[in-house]
Amino acid sequence: MSRHPAHSEHLETLAIHAGRQPDPATGAVMPPIHLSTTFERAADGSSIDGYVYTRTENPNRRSLEECLAALEGGATAAAFGSGMAAVAAIFQALGAHAHVIFPEDVYFGTGRLLREVLGPWELDYSVVDMTELDAVRAALCPQTRLIWVETPSNPLLKITDIAAIAALAHAAGARCAVDNTWPSPVGQQPLALGADLVMHATTKYLGGHSDLLGGAVIAKEADAFFERIRLVQTLGGAVPSPFDCWLLMRSIRTLPYRMRAHAANAQRVAEFLAGHPAVAVVHYPALAAHPGHAIARRQMTLFGGMLSIQVRGGATEALAVAARVKLFTRATSLGGVESLIEHRASVEGPHTTTPPNLLRISIGLEHPDDLIADLRQALEG
Repeated sequence: MSRHPAHSEHLETLAIHAGRQPDPATGAVMPPIHLSTTFERAADGSSIDGYVYTRTENPNRRSLEECLAALEGGATAAAFGSGMAAVAAIFQALGAHAHVIFPEDVYFGTGRLLREVLGPWELDYSVVDMTELDAVRAALCPQTRLIWVETPSNPLLKITDIAAIAALAHAAGARCAVDNTWPSPVGQQPLALGADLVMHATTKYLGGHSDLLGGAVIAKEADAFFERIRLVQTLGGAVPSPFDCWLLMRSIRTLPYRMRAHAANAQRVAEFLAGHPAVAVVHYPALAAHPGHAIARRQMTLFGGMLSIQVRGGATEALAVAARVKLFTRATSLGGVESLIEHRASVEGPHTTTPPNLLRISIGLEHPDDLIADLRQALEG
């Protein structure tokens, strides 16, 4: 077991020490990368420290899972090879004929997974406006096993009241799972608000450098349902490589400080955009005009580095703005130190529900004045 300060409530300390200890073989402060796929057994045939085969257990993955559980205040965690693998594991663990409620403004890949992959395997679902508690309540049925929350949502940054949704789920005998990728554990703690599960695309802010792929599920309780998620992880084999686990642990050490800078930059940029005549709407929950601002202030400690805008006009005008940026990179994904911009509807394709004039923006760690100057020249073309 690691010797991290288990009783610390400070994320800065946990981010550096949770799941880490000097290498017992050499005393190295930074852990080695355990690339081996198999591990020697004891003379009696038993495993040594639980390691047999790296699909089922690996020292780097074990350290990462301990760290992630500590950061979210959970009992246990399972790391996956991508965020979508983590999402799929939760839904697969529900089994056939279960009913799931998920928001209409949800990450496009999550919606596709439910509609195109798991729906035909007899997983039922309802799509609702998750910001309306009455809509969620009306969608509940005896087969409901999970309410899926994404707050802030992707790409409209809608805010869902986690505590209220968790209470509805529990009253119906269901679980509440929260995609906490955008806020990160620094900006929001869903388990403390009543959620049962937290999902992260660790590719994003936890990784923070656009150089690794991963996902994770953190559970409030190490119960039988989580063991089903673990079974999907180990038998399905969608696990991260030891190197990606090592890279992720390396990046997490700076997570609290990076997130503060992302949020501070995003606030500056959002305020500029809100006052620009070429911008019709700015979606960022720190702004007082945002419809979810009051709830966001109550449940978030940072408003994050993601925002979206709707340019005056349509897709042509939005694409023209994206084409004129010089400092921002036109690319998918988010959470890296570099700032990105994309015309989200083009990425999602013909079945998108994203407004055609929307640009999704990941605010990086460049100086905010430079980011604002670039957006100004792109808007004023």
